[in-house]
Amino acid sequence: MPLPTEPIGSIPRPASLLNGLQEHAAGRITDEALGGLYDAAVRDTIAQLESLGSPVVTDGEQSKPSFATYPLAGLPNLSPEGAVIPFADGHTRQLPLLNARPFRYATFSASYLQTARKYATAPVKQAVIAASAVSLVYPAEGISEYPREQFLDDLVDNAEADIRGALDGGADSVQLDFTEGRLSLKLDPSGALLDSFVALNNRVLDRFTPTQRQRIGVHTCPGGDQDSTHSLDVDYAQLLPKLFGIHAGQFYVQLASEPDPDRVLQVIADNLPAEARIFVGVIDPIDPAVETTAQVRERVLNAARHLPVERLGTCDDCGFSPFGDDVSTSRETAFAKIRARLEGTAAASAVLGV
Repeated sequence: MPLPTEPIGSIPRPASLLNGLQEHAAGRITDEALGGLYDAAVRDTIAQLESLGSPVVTDGEQSKPSFATYPLAGLPNLSPEGAVIPFADGHTRQLPLLNARPFRYATFSASYLQTARKYATAPVKQAVIAASAVSLVYPAEGISEYPREQFLDDLVDNAEADIRGALDGGADSVQLDFTEGRLSLKLDPSGALLDSFVALNNRVLDRFTPTQRQRIGVHTCPGGDQDSTHSLDVDYAQLLPKLFGIHAGQFYVQLASEPDPDRVLQVIADNLPAEARIFVGVIDPIDPAVETTAQVRERVLNAARHLPVERLGTCDDCGFSPFGDDVSTSRETAFAKIRARLEGTAAASAVLGV
């Protein structure tokens, strides 16, 4: 079989959906009409991925408000004054803040999966947000009669339900988005925050069997959004050894946009987790230039010089449009880049004899 290759998640939304979101916000179309536009975007996204020959598909996160906040949308006990995430170009994203008990997910990923599976003939991968990212909504000063320990217990229950619902709902695999891992080292260079994130995610994953965990992966990247990142300047050598302590069966590692991929590959090789497969990023969603098949092939072959071929796969570095208002990459460019990943991975597989 050729090397496995998978998308990470978000695909830029079609113009019809972007226009519909503006019309809905202005009160000119109904919830039902917007729902129809979401449905059509998911159908088209999956059809395009399958027409390219993608062995695994996603819904492109067409109806998620963002990859990070979908479980929180609509919760009544949130305020907007949460953690601010600064990006290198000066723009920011802000998380909401929990202001009262209890904590519950308002939306679970299985609802997105159900829509995707209506249209997909290929296996469907479902992305979920890691519990560690959601933990940032709890205020530093605490909440009266709702200690942090109780919040974390409730968070772990809900994060488990989010993953389990996707697995039970027919997802081929589940991907935990862990972009806050690299960012944590910028916020706390001691690594203590990262250690707490890894421990929290393992509290969730340890509720699954070893067989189930083989279907669960973790994605790391420097937080691409609007053609900028929040933590590309953080040394991967500080993150990856601890990242590989997460009890998952697959790891999706942003690599194409790294200034020294050979150094990163050596760090991966030196810390390769037992049995887990490493999907290396061979497509840079931020770079406006579409990679060639030859470029991707060489990136894959270079990775194979460092890592066992039987433990290797390929992916995009990050999603192409992680927040619903990110239009920095066109839909056409995203699919062209995905085509290059598929063709370049196939070409490398032929060279490697797999």
